[in-house]
Amino acid sequence: MLPSQFLLSPVAWASGLVLAGSALLGCSAGPNSVAAEASPAQAVTAANTLVLSDQPRYQVSPYPERITLLPGAAASSSAQVTWRTNSSVTESLLQLAVATPSPGLHTQAKQLIGRSIKLNSPNGEAHHHRVQLSQLQPDTLYAYRVKGLNTWSSWHQFKTPAADFKPYTALYFGDAQNAVLSHYARTVREALLTAPRAKVMLYAGDLVNSRDGVHDDEWAEWFAATSWMAGSIYQLPAAGNHEFSSDDDQPIRYLLPHWVAHYEVAGNGPEALSDTVYYSDVQGVRYIALDSTEALQSEQLAQVQAQWLEQVLANNPNRWTVVFHHHPMHSVSMGRDNPPLRKYWQPLYDKYQVDLVLQGHDHTYGRDHQAASATATDSQGPVYAVSVAGPKMYLVSEQAQATMDRLGEDTQLFQTLEFHQDRVKYQAFTATGELYDAFVLHKTAAGKQVEDLQPATAERRCSNPNKPKPHRCWNGTDLIHAPAAAQ
Repeated sequence: MLPSQFLLSPVAWASGLVLAGSALLGCSAGPNSVAAEASPAQAVTAANTLVLSDQPRYQVSPYPERITLLPGAAASSSAQVTWRTNSSVTESLLQLAVATPSPGLHTQAKQLIGRSIKLNSPNGEAHHHRVQLSQLQPDTLYAYRVKGLNTWSSWHQFKTPAADFKPYTALYFGDAQNAVLSHYARTVREALLTAPRAKVMLYAGDLVNSRDGVHDDEWAEWFAATSWMAGSIYQLPAAGNHEFSSDDDQPIRYLLPHWVAHYEVAGNGPEALSDTVYYSDVQGVRYIALDSTEALQSEQLAQVQAQWLEQVLANNPNRWTVVFHHHPMHSVSMGRDNPPLRKYWQPLYDKYQVDLVLQGHDHTYGRDHQAASATATDSQGPVYAVSVAGPKMYLVSEQAQATMDRLGEDTQLFQTLEFHQDRVKYQAFTATGELYDAFVLHKTAAGKQVEDLQPATAERRCSNPNKPKPHRCWNGTDLIHAPAAAQ
């Protein structure tokens, strides 16, 4: 359910919210069309989307859009599909069939009925539909389409995971956040060219910027960037601090309604956090999403998540375990640190031998495999990775330079995770397709071991001679209207 304040007063958030308490979570506002944070020599009109203020582009319509496929708790047998139409579409209908080469998919399809929630924005009143898919057969190719007003979407295909472990590839992305269609889109497209049969797309938060009343345009560009992929490849999102906002007189942030509208996650997390904390088992890998924003603004909610996490880790039949959340356990960028996460969550990662911890927030790249705590039961703790997929770029800290295995600045990246019975191969690629970092995590009866395979290339550093801030390489909002270099 949406919080009552959004149902009663959607204009309160749609017209723009001033963020309070930003120092707590280390974020800054990024406007859609105001003066950029930059030195006079490089000042340009800032923009966070490609939308012109006098030319609306993403108004709601009777046609189904923003179609998204999310796995259930057991992805081999359950899933959720969400999509958006305007409010003229009052029924949430989906047709589902086992996929065949014949175009007559409708002759074998069964019709499923779901529900919808309303959401107002400057782009109009929308109905966000959601339908549960249950009793799916493992390792089976399905086709589905969703209903608009007297029309349907295209048919989407997805293959359910096997019931037990079977090798496959997943994709992991750090923050997109700014200039999503303009700059992030190339990263996600290159990722699919690199791993065209990926089964999972995992996001470590800050999918959009959610600032200054342009939320719906930003989400529209997110779905334009991911395109058909969002409806055909299992989506595993974690909420970041930019999926939250706050009122002028209330420093505690609340989850913005677009997140709930677009993402019907598995819903098996703690009751107070079921919109953002969940787990899904996908073909022998348990993916666990935590809400680090809530953990950092409430010690109680950090503990609540820890209690839930211990149960999920202690009763885990899967071969591999991946935890993902927005704020890093071990920060990479200058001036950032998140001690509550290390206090409440890291001991559990070590105790239950979590394999990978995937994060965002720092707008840099960092990878560390020697961060096990004193309570670790295995000499090799989880491998921690922090990455960034969009154009907002920070600088790495001296601490990170002293402790991390591989670092990077000023680089848009995506990561592939190749799961095998006895090993996981991790590769980080730049948005232009070059290998930037790699390792193999081996798992044997004697324990885990990391084989470092990073290429013998120099670590990338900030190339911007006019940094907008001492700790920042690019704002992310200073790129869409930046002029070409002088010839």
